[in-house]
Amino acid sequence: MRGQTLVEKILSRRLGRPVEAGEFVVAPVDLVLAHEGTAPLAIERFAALGRERPATGVLLFLDHAAPAPRAELANVQRRMRAFAAETGARLYGVGTGICHQIVAERWAAPGQIIVGADSHTCTAGALGAFATGMGSTDVGVAMAFGATWFRVPGTIRLDLTGRGSDGRGLPPSVTAKDVILHIIGLLGDDGAVYRALEFGGPVVEALDAEGRMTLCNMAVEAGAKTGLCASDGTILWFLEHMGRGGDFVPLVPDPDAPYERRLEVDLSGLSPLVAVPPAVDDVRPVEELVGLRIDQVLIGTCTNGRLSDLRLAAWIIAGRRVHPDVRLLVAPASRRVYTEALAEGLIEALVRAGATVLPPGCGPCVGVHLGVLGDGERCLSTQNRNFPGRMGNPRGEIYLASPATAAATAVAGELADPREFLA
Repeated sequence: MRGQTLVEKILSRRLGRPVEAGEFVVAPVDLVLAHEGTAPLAIERFAALGRERPATGVLLFLDHAAPAPRAELANVQRRMRAFAAETGARLYGVGTGICHQIVAERWAAPGQIIVGADSHTCTAGALGAFATGMGSTDVGVAMAFGATWFRVPGTIRLDLTGRGSDGRGLPPSVTAKDVILHIIGLLGDDGAVYRALEFGGPVVEALDAEGRMTLCNMAVEAGAKTGLCASDGTILWFLEHMGRGGDFVPLVPDPDAPYERRLEVDLSGLSPLVAVPPAVDDVRPVEELVGLRIDQVLIGTCTNGRLSDLRLAAWIIAGRRVHPDVRLLVAPASRRVYTEALAEGLIEALVRAGATVLPPGCGPCVGVHLGVLGDGERCLSTQNRNFPGRMGNPRGEIYLASPATAAATAVAGELADPREFLA
């Protein structure tokens, strides 16, 4: 049998027969997830199919507007609580955190098939799962029948190399966020439509699980169906740290896997990067934008609200003060991240410096509450999208960058190069 990509291996394992890119399959689903922005329609479709209980594991999350800022959102959350009580679906309530982070911490495992009514479900690909976002109607069907159809995606393999001195192959102050922004800039925002992005090479092998989550989270910003990394010793360590070592399965692509494209990306000379509004693929070196006025900085979201992100931000900010003309918002991705950051003193350092800490959740990233921009204001954010209105006001501007660049900017009061703070 010919070699297989990670996507082909996962679907083959779950179907019990070999599959190839381009083939249409109906595959069992291990997990289904939705949040208050997408669950109502999925629940409606599930009910229309006459089912009383889901046919697979269903996870519901109150994370996009939590606590609810308006009555209509509070009523949506009330309905979700009732549905969970009626059907046995697992509900994660206000303050538990962002769906993608909780799935990574508590549920996702190598070889699984995960579908979610949110495009950033692909975050779980960092753990060697085939995880993808779908529309609410399709998710409702998957809830009802425990299966869904796919066209097996072709794969673009990205071999990431570098000669950095930090043991990761990356230059100083360059992070996984800068790497994925660079890749999106190379591919374009439609350069991987319905493809899998398979991340590998020495740089990926040296990244921790959280860095890999950042890569896979933003695969969809290049149009990809999913992003994946191999399941190796790093993932075993992560699962053991989460108390789930028994979920580990080694999973790597075959050396002769038939990729649609294979790109070697040398990251040795990479600068910290910034995606300029209104396009995620308009990516520029930070040095070209130093001095740009910034009104708000957000460190958090499903892309960069993890413990390593808060550590990096606190390392830069500790002993300094947030500039008086900048609002620094910090949103831990989950309650676990929040409590571990508290135990390490990271939250105290950030608050003493002038940060405002938000409840674990999506908060300002989706523009529902907690950080909506004013007309003409600019936000430098660690989130994944910067189109007009994403943060609640189409007359605001969103610049995307790493936690290091965000922290440096919060202190400087203008867009800043983190290398000047970590020298």
